[in-house]
Amino acid sequence: MRRRLIVGNWKMCGDFRTNQKRLEDLSSLWFGVHQTEVSVSPAYPYLAQAAGMLENTNISLCAQDVSTRENGAFTGEVSAAMLADMGCRYVMVGHSERRHYHNEGYDLIAEKFQAVCEAKMIPILCLGETTADREADRTFDVIGRQLLKVVNACGLEGLAKGVVAYEPIWAIGTGRAATPEQAQDVHSYIREILGPEGEQIRILYGGSVKPDTAEGLFAKKDIDGALVGGASLDARDFVAICRAAE
Repeated sequence: MRRRLIVGNWKMCGDFRTNQKRLEDLSSLWFGVHQTEVSVSPAYPYLAQAAGMLENTNISLCAQDVSTRENGAFTGEVSAAMLADMGCRYVMVGHSERRHYHNEGYDLIAEKFQAVCEAKMIPILCLGETTADREADRTFDVIGRQLLKVVNACGLEGLAKGVVAYEPIWAIGTGRAATPEQAQDVHSYIREILGPEGEQIRILYGGSVKPDTAEGLFAKKDIDGALVGGASLDARDFVAICRAAE
């Protein structure tokens, strides 16, 4: 059985006081034993704050990005070893905002995936197509290329150490989520091209996930959880999504 996973991506939002209240609320609302695994991803400056507050909870820590470099004179970069030292369990790689705003290409993302694995953390590989891709019926081609670049670099065994997150770019931050059927079609395709190994890999959906849409998404057999953006900034909304995954 693949354990459900919900990850809250706080992106470049929050400050010390806001994060403290959010983490306190989240820890209180998600207390006890649950079938679903939960992780949150604050911005880099607040990883230490979150690590301290989550230390004795059932909520893990996720980083939003990572460098391919191990150490040295790389100003502004943060290595996988540093993130592991902070207590991160998960690290996102290849998020569409990194691909688009920072021009991160397939090779770099594959290197980041490998760096996370070598640091004994779990990479979350983000995949997604644009509106133009979907309208031109190129969704499967785009997703396949993004996925297979990492498979070619790390092997199926390497990919199986991570998590895959399908985030259609046209649904991120737009309020326009993919229908459960649209999401299921892509998740099923991802699992199919990965072959037998695909049965053990968790595949999350991301893109304007809300409490009122979560249950329909999680009812689909190949959707193993969610990568949640805006709704993760409200502890009650985020926990409602987590509960829908139970």
